[in-house]
Amino acid sequence: MREAAPGWIAAVAAAALATGCSVAPPPPPEPPAAPVEWVEARPAATPAATPWWSGFGEPELDRLVAEVLAANHDLAASAERVEAAAAQARIAGAELRPQIAAALDAARQRRNFVGFPIPGSQGKVLSTTTTTFTGSLSVAWEADLWGRLRAGQAAALAGLEAASADLEAARLSLAAQAVKGWFALAEADRQLALAEATAGSRRLSREQIARRYRAGLRGPLDLRLARSGEAAAAALVAQRRRQRQAAARRLELLLARYPAGSGPDTGPALPPPPPPAPAGLPSELLARRPDLRAVERRLAAAGYRVARARAALYPALRLTGSAGRLSDEATDLLDDDFSIWSLVGGLLQPVLQGGRLRAGVALAEADHRAAVELFRQSVLRAFAEVESALAAETWLSDELAALTTAAAEAEAARRLAEERYRRGLGDYLAVLEAQRQALDTRGRQLAVHRALLDERVNLHLALGGDLGGGQPGDARPAPPAAATPPADRTGESSR
Repeated sequence: MREAAPGWIAAVAAAALATGCSVAPPPPPEPPAAPVEWVEARPAATPAATPWWSGFGEPELDRLVAEVLAANHDLAASAERVEAAAAQARIAGAELRPQIAAALDAARQRRNFVGFPIPGSQGKVLSTTTTTFTGSLSVAWEADLWGRLRAGQAAALAGLEAASADLEAARLSLAAQAVKGWFALAEADRQLALAEATAGSRRLSREQIARRYRAGLRGPLDLRLARSGEAAAAALVAQRRRQRQAAARRLELLLARYPAGSGPDTGPALPPPPPPAPAGLPSELLARRPDLRAVERRLAAAGYRVARARAALYPALRLTGSAGRLSDEATDLLDDDFSIWSLVGGLLQPVLQGGRLRAGVALAEADHRAAVELFRQSVLRAFAEVESALAAETWLSDELAALTTAAAEAEAARRLAEERYRRGLGDYLAVLEAQRQALDTRGRQLAVHRALLDERVNLHLALGGDLGGGQPGDARPAPPAAATPPADRTGESSR
């Protein structure tokens, strides 16, 4: 005769399902106050129709970034971390569902009857052999009375969202590294070309002075200065070649190529300086930057872990049941007449844990407070990065304009000094000084030009993508509140 489950177990389970009571996580903190507009104010712009790196107008750069995003090993590792976080979310969600297990056992036993006088045994030891087959189906489920399991699932889902945001941030950072690497290689190519041109000019000057020295038209001082200038130019060429190889190897590592030191072709010149950057509004930054979204989602996960730790202080209702059949024929296990069954329900209230559960609450709350401070500091750092990039562009633009004028004047002075020396109207020290100043000013102009391009990349990083409002097709929702558990979107089997 089958007996019904005790009435109080069913009543408690029904009440738990009906009320759905839970311990809520701490509310999300307010981020640091943002100004109405940037201090280094720029007008807002419409979203770009192409990836932000296409704004530099270099097709080779577009192909390079695409190759980096497809081949880089670090980015592939970030993608695998998202898969791991998704698996963790499925594991956490599995605890909310009933756990079902099936078992099939077969046993064969032989028993000897020794010491019993059995008629007809003729002095032999009698034995019996039995075979039994057992099939059972067991179910276990914990009613989530206080939301402990739901809080654990919500924390895992928030971790998944943080990992997804980390992947997006890694893509943005990797694209920025590729663009900067391309600019560094382009500048190294220009600096090397400038050094080689200077070395060629110094070599011609030394040859001309040597001929005049042998003819008695120039003294030994000019010849020695010409030799020194030629050797210094050769040393500069070697330095620029070393710098060019280093830049090429850094870029090849991003491309997941062997670092041979050759690198891709960067074209005849650096891209022109970008126009003044529109930067939108400070309040948009919280939703646009993937790294801030990752920090916010980790903060939400910390809040859910606080709720889980607090719920662990309350009783847990666990229901278990099993049904099966025992027979000496395996075919009997297919019958639906279960001769063996059990149904167990129990409330487990922690009483004495040595302070473990209370310490778990304190630990979760401390982690949540640390996450709050990290979130606030990350927002302030993001504001500072935007302001710094906007200001740097302004000053670098002014510096580049001044250096462009200085380079043009220095080049004109070099030609004039060389012409005066050929006519015998000046000394060679004036020629060397004019050549040095022309080389130095042109090199600084190239370096500042590249720095201005790098700052535009930094501004893209600081704003989370393009300068108008996010990449086309990018979903950039506002950060969700930490007090509302996200829905289970894994869509996976509970196995």
